[in-house]
Amino acid sequence: MDLKKYIADIPDFPEPGVLFRDVTPLLANKDAYHEAIRLLADFAKEKNVDIVVGPEARGFLFGCPVALSLECGFVPVRKPGKLPREVISQTYELEYGSNEIQMHSDSIQPGQNVLIVDDLLATGGTVEATISLIEKMGGNVVGIAFLIELEALKGRELLKDYDVFSVLKY
Repeated sequence: MDLKKYIADIPDFPEPGVLFRDVTPLLANKDAYHEAIRLLADFAKEKNVDIVVGPEARGFLFGCPVALSLECGFVPVRKPGKLPREVISQTYELEYGSNEIQMHSDSIQPGQNVLIVDDLLATGGTVEATISLIEKMGGNVVGIAFLIELEALKGRELLKDYDVFSVLKY
């Protein structure tokens, strides 16, 4: 199945000069969505994954069904102020400024094998910060899976020490 047929190209969104890759047509098509989840889960089947982690918000859309397919739990990575219990935080740099992500401080147990799932690999900053949180809690990142990788932004270089998989590359 050619999943690229289900990714809409939206020029000049969210700002002029940006070509946005919209995954919502893929999500709306049951066969394409199922195939994307199958491919993401197949990447991880031999990795003895204990828990799947997904960054807000589209990481939830792909991470949760992958976790169900792998018969393991799911941990959300959120923006500040969204999680109700004790959290750990990681700040990371953006092109202009910085951002912060958080996880519940008890969400990853030492020694757990963790798969990170997200919709898009661009510069890799969010995932690098997610790795930092997981490793602070003693988790072992056994793989990182994306639906889409924007190769020109070289995010994979930031993640060179990890097993990275992308279903689609642009």
